[in-house]
Amino acid sequence: MADNSKATHGDESLSSRVLPKSFYDYFISDLTKRRIEDPIRALLPLEDRPGVISLLAGKPNADTFPITSLNFTLRDPVTNEEVPVSLSEDELARSLQYSGSKGVPDLLDWLIGLQEFSHGRKRGEGWDLTFGTGSSDLIYKAVNAILNPGDVALIEAPVYAGVIPMFHAIGAEMLEVGGDQYGIDTRGLRETLESWPKDKPKPKVLYTVPYGCNPTGVTSTLERRLEVLELARKHNFLILEDDPYYYLYFGSAPRPPSYFQLERDQPEIGRVIRFDSLSKVLSSGMRVGFVSAPQPFIDAIVLHTMNSNLQPPTFTQVLSLRMLKFWGYDKLRAHVDRVAEFYRVKRDVFQGLMQKYLSGLAEWNVPEAGMFFWFKLKLPVECTSGADAEGDSEAVIRTKALENGVLALPGTVFHPSGRKTTYVRASFSLLPEDQVEEALRRLREVILRTREERGDTPAN
Repeated sequence: MADNSKATHGDESLSSRVLPKSFYDYFISDLTKRRIEDPIRALLPLEDRPGVISLLAGKPNADTFPITSLNFTLRDPVTNEEVPVSLSEDELARSLQYSGSKGVPDLLDWLIGLQEFSHGRKRGEGWDLTFGTGSSDLIYKAVNAILNPGDVALIEAPVYAGVIPMFHAIGAEMLEVGGDQYGIDTRGLRETLESWPKDKPKPKVLYTVPYGCNPTGVTSTLERRLEVLELARKHNFLILEDDPYYYLYFGSAPRPPSYFQLERDQPEIGRVIRFDSLSKVLSSGMRVGFVSAPQPFIDAIVLHTMNSNLQPPTFTQVLSLRMLKFWGYDKLRAHVDRVAEFYRVKRDVFQGLMQKYLSGLAEWNVPEAGMFFWFKLKLPVECTSGADAEGDSEAVIRTKALENGVLALPGTVFHPSGRKTTYVRASFSLLPEDQVEEALRRLREVILRTREERGDTPAN
């Protein structure tokens, strides 16, 4: 998966390019600095020392647990054969018991190996990894670990609506950074940062979804990614790389390297905090999320976990580890390639029906990753209830489309500012072709009716 071409700066100088621990003092939030360790959780790993008899934790006795075995079938991604798999007695006992706040060590080791397999990042390069209850859990904890009230966060917008409340609750100032079909508007970002008021602290982070961005479906080009890395060095901010659709890339061009991979060849290493999720390719209900980041942020996230939910579920971790080790890295790659192809077919069906029903009524770019179409409705300005000249899809989607039996999301919910927009997000991941066709036919009716009510006739 990773492009392991020769590093620009050479492996021999890598350690000298890793940012020191003291560098991150500025980026650690006041709240995190006030957190203290859970004294029981902090000592829990010592139970694994050979010869130790532990009287430490109030763990329930496994003899009282009602689950006595677990058997399931796993599809082989190469042969498509259904293979029976069982948890051993030791695995089951481990899965049903408390475990460390950082994650099950064997799973963490496997995931560190996955980062080398997928992104060419090895141990000893100034980063560590921890497991979470989905990547959203980890994003929330990372945002809390970095930002104080009033701090500025650069937000690639439109943005995944689920992260807006995280930044909002902290009291951070969210500054939208626009983009186009090639990714973040790096020219606009550069101009913003270079003209930043001298009496105001610059942004501490940039949040971005670089593959199949939710909601736009855009995958940032290599050139844009390198420009963002250069701006991060020049203006001293961190990159929060939220990448749940990395394994759902189905573009015709080669997959661009991740920020996490690219920074290994940069003059400085340690500005990327990468969030991964296997929810889209293994199971969304299992909540398989992990974060790769400089050690101070891993420590801060683990400390937050100690203070909040104690640990990610052991059962999910052991089950995930059993599946992943059974496959290995190569079969996981075969599996995710099949999943990406599945979604490419779904995208093509949706695109064809968009062309059939919304041609002349909407504009869109074809996504190369992810699960979403982001399209702009051609609405008369009069129907936008005083919105700007761009118009507003809010009333059309939330009211008229819903009344006509179609549920989608108006674009305004993906802007931290809540500004009006004629854009709409629609997911193509679940529906069969006949339901997609009916949904887009109904949406066409709504748009035509809206335009007719305003005395505006579409071109075709």
